[in-house]
Amino acid sequence: MLLKAFRNFMIKRTISAKLRNKGMNTFSNYEILKNIRDNAEKLRKQEGRSHEVLYFHKVDDPYSSLTVEYLDKIQSSFDIKLKPILVGEEDSEAVHEPSLYNIYCLEDAKRIAPYYGVDFTPTAYPEKELVELSNSILTAVTDERFSEIAKRVSTALWQGDLNSLEELSEEYSATKLEVSENLDSGNSIRNENGYYFGSAFYYEKELYWGVDRIHHLEDRLIELGVKKDLTNEPVCVPAVVSPSTLESDTKVNLYYYPSLNSPYTYVSAKRVREIRNDYPVNLITKPVLPMLMRNMKIPQNKGKYIISDAAREGRKHNYPMGLIYSPIGKPARKAYSLFPAVDEAGKGFEYIDELLRASFYEGINIGEDEYLQSLITNLDLDWSLIKKNLNSKKWKRVLDDNLKDMYAGNCWGVPSFKITDIDGNNPFTVWGQDRMWLLKEEINKRLGQ
Repeated sequence: MLLKAFRNFMIKRTISAKLRNKGMNTFSNYEILKNIRDNAEKLRKQEGRSHEVLYFHKVDDPYSSLTVEYLDKIQSSFDIKLKPILVGEEDSEAVHEPSLYNIYCLEDAKRIAPYYGVDFTPTAYPEKELVELSNSILTAVTDERFSEIAKRVSTALWQGDLNSLEELSEEYSATKLEVSENLDSGNSIRNENGYYFGSAFYYEKELYWGVDRIHHLEDRLIELGVKKDLTNEPVCVPAVVSPSTLESDTKVNLYYYPSLNSPYTYVSAKRVREIRNDYPVNLITKPVLPMLMRNMKIPQNKGKYIISDAAREGRKHNYPMGLIYSPIGKPARKAYSLFPAVDEAGKGFEYIDELLRASFYEGINIGEDEYLQSLITNLDLDWSLIKKNLNSKKWKRVLDDNLKDMYAGNCWGVPSFKITDIDGNNPFTVWGQDRMWLLKEEINKRLGQ
């Protein structure tokens, strides 16, 4: 019943707030997560299974090319069985704005690759012929040799090196039917385990996407006592050089694109505050409508993953979720209607920050007039002036302009960020709370001594 209600929530905006909030609170709740983990471990022991970690690899996925470089280190660091699974196309329902998605993913993977010690510098996606040849090779490879060969395949594929792939295919080759059946099987396993992309790990009811989430998998395996040594060196972490604080006589503009219904936006808010406090930035807050209010559909498995993963990220960054009250619909529209006036008064970020905390920690309906009045007053603003904008339409144009500005940087989801020089030139755009460390790296490049 709960899963059905959650599915309806992710597809429709008409589901009752009570059921919508129940679903979100279930998948973000840490106690429920711990029970799921405990029960999974008990069942694993009862069935006499090893600690098996699945890895979903997609040959022409830029992120898989980074993640595959860490398979050996994960395998050597933990007493686990790492089972590679080759997958094909993503679930189309889970990919919004596919043209922007492809452009962004390639650029993003190229930008973060050096920080993870990976040489990845393609200028375009590989040709279909090379993708098919790569899938043929990896279909024929045993699990034991998958990591070794997959890294060689990835290098050759993204460099357009047909000769190297043909050399590998002399030893490893599968028929078109075998490849098709293998990819179909991989996609089915991936889908059955609640995911929709490549470059992801799965272990006992939980998913871990790409190099960005290996640390969560590592934490869980350490907790289970399967680390092979007692060293504290992490398996996978970006090699950053930016300092914790930075002083400069010059500032940069930091544009922040949040939405009020985004759990990832909520868990980013604390670190946005920290960047504003610790780095020389001119913070400009540009809220956008939630995806569901932009008529985008989010499939059940993606919705569940987003909420549970955001909650996990929040705990990791000492900003946990609490009681959730989704503001989709009227509550969000009422709260947004006040934003232009609040922003003009210099409290735009503080306003959004408090609204997010109310929705994702305090379980407050932010559409209540009493709450909005209290918030405005606590921000030291005059409610009698601000409330004149309540339920007005000015905010719609503001948010629409913000959305266009965000899309101009090939970003469609939130939170997104843009850094420019103080005159607005030289834009650098990133999507997601995963890349907040990269923002600091970029600011340091521009302003660090």
